[in-house]
Amino acid sequence: MSTPLALVTGATGFVGANLVEALGERGWRVRALHRRTSSLRALEGLRFESALGDVLDPESLRAAMRNVDVVFHVAASADYWRNNAQHMLRVNVEGTRNVLRAALEAGVSRVVFTSSCAALGKPPFGQALDERAQFNLPPRAFLYGYSKHLAEHVCREYVAQGLSVVIVNPAVIFGPRDVNLISGSLIVEAARRGGIPILPPGGVSVVDVADVCEGMIAAAERGRPGERYILTAENLWYADLFALIAQTVGGKPPRWRVSRTMLRVAAPFVDLARALGVRMPLSGEQVRFAAETFWFDNTKARHELHFSPRPACEAVQRAYAWYRSAGMV
Repeated sequence: MSTPLALVTGATGFVGANLVEALGERGWRVRALHRRTSSLRALEGLRFESALGDVLDPESLRAAMRNVDVVFHVAASADYWRNNAQHMLRVNVEGTRNVLRAALEAGVSRVVFTSSCAALGKPPFGQALDERAQFNLPPRAFLYGYSKHLAEHVCREYVAQGLSVVIVNPAVIFGPRDVNLISGSLIVEAARRGGIPILPPGGVSVVDVADVCEGMIAAAERGRPGERYILTAENLWYADLFALIAQTVGGKPPRWRVSRTMLRVAAPFVDLARALGVRMPLSGEQVRFAAETFWFDNTKARHELHFSPRPACEAVQRAYAWYRSAGMV
């Protein structure tokens, strides 16, 4: 049996680079899609075949998919507090359509689409959503989640046309190779400032990037077409996560409790400051969501993909160790 060839879109990003590494360790041949101008810093030390292209350039996708067995579509506009809305929708929705169309035309045997737990919507406070959840927020309230929700609909359109597409929904991801500080800004800021002083009332679901990659490869090997699989490890209160980060970086534990009302009042001022051109470390949307519990249930992935993630403390520790080795803290 010949060695399988995987195409990874978004290969120069946090998850994509870790996936290139994980596939290589398992003996796959890897073709990494990236723009000519893309920084290859996240891919440092890895073996891969370059494919110059862009998810918004259909012709480059057709060339990149020649002889490919499995496509891992990871490319996305994920840093929603930095990019404009139209760009995000084009990349996340139309880019996904372009990738799936090219995969169908090329006769690719399977596509694994990296969605997000954000596409599942907002859980009731203190409860965890599973794969049956449907996006339940106004699009403007959470554009990134909405864009992923729309992209999942595109995936189902192509499943109906006969393309084998499996969807994975990672939670908040920590780990090495996060050169653009997508999730790791919390850790880096805590290390620079000696901790995170505030205690928001909400919570979040977290997972290690290596475990996300394991789940993605398992989805390629045994996932069911058209199905979603939530990839997360632990649901944590922000108080516990921030205390864990402080302990990891040697900083002070959080001490200033912030109420849900205070966050709702502060959010519009953050939005106004950003609109006036003031550089802010987060958006009003993120401030509002700190009052909610974005928790998710990984039971389906555990049963069907044999997903077995490491605890959150290891994910934070591995991320911090990499930031130190990379000179980022």
